[in-house]
Amino acid sequence: MKVVLLQDVRGQGKKGDVINVSDGYARNFLFPKKLAAIADAQVMNELKGKEEARLHKIEVDKQNARATAEKLQSISVKIPASAGADGKIYGSVTAKDIAEALMAQHQIEIDKRKLQLNDAIKTFGTHVVEIKLYPEITGKINVVVVEA
Repeated sequence: MKVVLLQDVRGQGKKGDVINVSDGYARNFLFPKKLAAIADAQVMNELKGKEEARLHKIEVDKQNARATAEKLQSISVKIPASAGADGKIYGSVTAKDIAEALMAQHQIEIDKRKLQLNDAIKTFGTHVVEIKLYPEITGKINVVVVEA
């Protein structure tokens, strides 16, 4: 009997797989626990529609990430920092500071965890920070740290 798995089943397959199992296994185990459904035309069309929707969502997310990356190329974020008499910054500029300044100055919301900042910025001047927008799409932003 051909069935479509509705959830991952150990030893059989993953959610969405179409597998061939014995009638007794399907009727006595898979169907009562709602782990599978009979692979008829309606279920197969539903499965196909869900897969197309998932692929469409991925494509839309990629396009949005590319558009955001293009916007970020021309943007620079100014972050004021206080300094002592010797010109050194008190504290440092972190990913959280950069994300908040980007939202306040340009209304672009970026999660602070997407900023690829090895160490916090501890000097004045212009720094280029990489932002991972999607697994293979990254953008760069200029961060200008100025004396407050």
